[in-house]
Amino acid sequence: MYIIFEGIDTCGKSTQIELLSQRLQDVIVTKEPGGTEFGKKAREILLSNSLSSKRAELLLFLADRAEHYERVIKPNRDKIILSDRGFLSGIGYALANNSDFSFDYLIELNRFALEDGFPDLIIFFKIDIETLKLRTNSKELDSIEQRGLDYLLRVQDIMINSLKKLDIPYIIVNASNDIESIYRKINNLILQ
Repeated sequence: MYIIFEGIDTCGKSTQIELLSQRLQDVIVTKEPGGTEFGKKAREILLSNSLSSKRAELLLFLADRAEHYERVIKPNRDKIILSDRGFLSGIGYALANNSDFSFDYLIELNRFALEDGFPDLIIFFKIDIETLKLRTNSKELDSIEQRGLDYLLRVQDIMINSLKKLDIPYIIVNASNDIESIYRKINNLILQ
């Protein structure tokens, strides 16, 4: 089962993946970008804010996604795969960055990158402005987080609207809830 954990920065995805990976058997934990050697280099470029073209940024994400699918996802589809981010983040950030893109166009690009291998489940972490402020104030921000809270919340809204258009099962988790109750909800869903 290929599961992507989605949401904007600081929403708690990584924490939940860590908890689940400690308690589940035969699980693959990965992330986008950064789940492959190429992905680590791509992530470094993307977070350094060195690209001036939003198209170049999108293409780098897609290149990482294709490599990640080929090396990590496709050979392990018989296991539980927990991915910190995936194509939904790509769509959310791309649409927030460039109004020339359309949802349908981005789906086709991701369909190509993923060889039609979309996830079996999306777990989306929705965060409120108060929790987002609290969490971003307590850490050093990367170049994407430095675009501001309004930007991050716009990305979140785009991702939620995109979820509703997809034919992929999903749940929306209140990221402001306590860690243990979120974990129980997700664990019960996966083990059904």
